[in-house]
Amino acid sequence: MKYYRTVFALMFTLISVLELNAQKDVLKSGPMLGPVTLRDASIWVQCNQQAVVQILYKKKESTDVYKRSEKVQARYENGFTATLHLTDLTPGTTYQYQLKLNNFTVSRPYPLEFTTQTHWQYRKDAPDFSFIAGSCFYINDTEYDRPGKPYGGEYEIISHMQQSKPDLMVWLGDNTYLREGDYESRSGIYYRNSHTRSLPELQPFLSSTAHYATWDDHDFGPNDSDWTYPLKHHSLAAFKDFWPSESYGAGHTEGITSSFIHNDCQFIMLDGRWYRTVDKENGTILGEQQKYWLKESLLYSTARFKFICVGGQFLSDFAGFENFANYKDERQEIIDFLDENNIKGVVFLTGDRHHSEITKLKTAKGNVFYDVTSSAITSTTYDHSKEPNSLRVPNTMISERNFAIFKVSGDKKNRKLDVIFKNTQGKVVLEYRFED
Repeated sequence: MKYYRTVFALMFTLISVLELNAQKDVLKSGPMLGPVTLRDASIWVQCNQQAVVQILYKKKESTDVYKRSEKVQARYENGFTATLHLTDLTPGTTYQYQLKLNNFTVSRPYPLEFTTQTHWQYRKDAPDFSFIAGSCFYINDTEYDRPGKPYGGEYEIISHMQQSKPDLMVWLGDNTYLREGDYESRSGIYYRNSHTRSLPELQPFLSSTAHYATWDDHDFGPNDSDWTYPLKHHSLAAFKDFWPSESYGAGHTEGITSSFIHNDCQFIMLDGRWYRTVDKENGTILGEQQKYWLKESLLYSTARFKFICVGGQFLSDFAGFENFANYKDERQEIIDFLDENNIKGVVFLTGDRHHSEITKLKTAKGNVFYDVTSSAITSTTYDHSKEPNSLRVPNTMISERNFAIFKVSGDKKNRKLDVIFKNTQGKVVLEYRFED
């Protein structure tokens, strides 16, 4: 009898180990931390097949029993993705969590934890915090890439982004690059998003900070695509499946427009593709409804800094490529609105250009607006230093792969904003402090 009990125990152990390893194979990418508020957090996961996903979570290093999220089915129609919502959290608290697939815990070789936002309002000054902004994230895929030198590379930059320990990451578009074999079908769009998201070097960073995103042409459709792209609803569905957000299409707009608050700052995530017209002379990038929502949001906002995030450059007065200077009437309309209403603390965060630079506009009334272009993270970069952007802050052009770290610090009466650009080796290549 003892012999049979021993054999049974060994078989049970073996089956458990095999089952656990099988669940590791089920996981494709993630977990990724999505929006984190005072009381809630979102966690995203992608599987290789249909699976039941659940998150267990508790306060870090506490003796509390793990709370359990709802169970979510990762299904084919959603690209086998699942977004789980953790609720009833305590503000200003660090939580640790576990990932369960098909009721088995799947471990990761790095910590799984997050910290909720601090409840500072009416109690103390807003906390200091930092965030990264970047764009143009190209991951090579030989079968579908153009022949010749790889367009993407130096993925080690991601580890330096993680080591910067930002409170959040803002993806400014071209977060993946749809190839010719992708943007003509729904399956191609989902394949490309899956391929990019599953990059091994990216996984630790996904789980270590909250991620927010807008898009640009390459994750929306073909190069330079506009509102006429016939598969844009498939792109929208993929964006919703791969980027958790509290809203998509704020203010009764279509597309991916959204907004969120972090401490005393507001991030307005604009959609620069859904409404973009072919006609530039009399056309629009934002569309009337989104533009109206933007203006109303800015009038209502009490945020110290208002970060307006959109794929293409806004302030640059060089009418090249796809920036707002090509849609000069719309660009001027928004500038006039900001100036006439004395909207303070406005910083545009933009990408697209495969270089980084800082653009500054000071109006006759004395209002100051900035545009920080942060590009590219892993895509090929170009030297555009000879572009005649008359508003470029001198010596801010960066023509190598990089990312931007923003730091918001100081008390209420002396709030400061700084940006530090780092290259693929984590070396500082530019530091700048913003002025009001």
